[in-house]
Amino acid sequence: MGVIGKLVSQIGIKSDGDVFHEIFRERPHHISGMSPHNIQNCDLHGGEWGTVGSVIFWNYTHDGNEKVAKEIIEAIDEEKKSITFKVIEGDLMELYNEFKLTVHVDTKGEDNIVTWTLEYEKKSEDIPDPHTLMEFCLNVTKDIETHHLPTPTA
Repeated sequence: MGVIGKLVSQIGIKSDGDVFHEIFRERPHHISGMSPHNIQNCDLHGGEWGTVGSVIFWNYTHDGNEKVAKEIIEAIDEEKKSITFKVIEGDLMELYNEFKLTVHVDTKGEDNIVTWTLEYEKKSEDIPDPHTLMEFCLNVTKDIETHHLPTPTA
């Protein structure tokens, strides 16, 4: 058994939290247009967008390297505005026996908080914790927020 770990980070967003949740639930394939330097492509490999059990394939750039991940949507909680993705194939599986990402949005009026939780089991103690992947998730969050903020008029 490998070393089990968990990272949690929160970031405030000024854009609509409901829209943010809806993007990850039903339109993750639009994220490549909002954060093209991080996410190059997102395809549906099974099921339907926004449903538990759907399989999503990502092409992304992490730490300057092109990578891939195949994930299954493990859980969707509409009330809590959270989605859990379990990585089943791809570059992360070279380092981890298990890897899950949960994105959760707290919406309270104009104050919206996005919480990312990474849960993982490293294949060995030598493997670093995925801090740079958490930074990647936060950067994608900022890009989605920027994309949805109104453009100032001159």
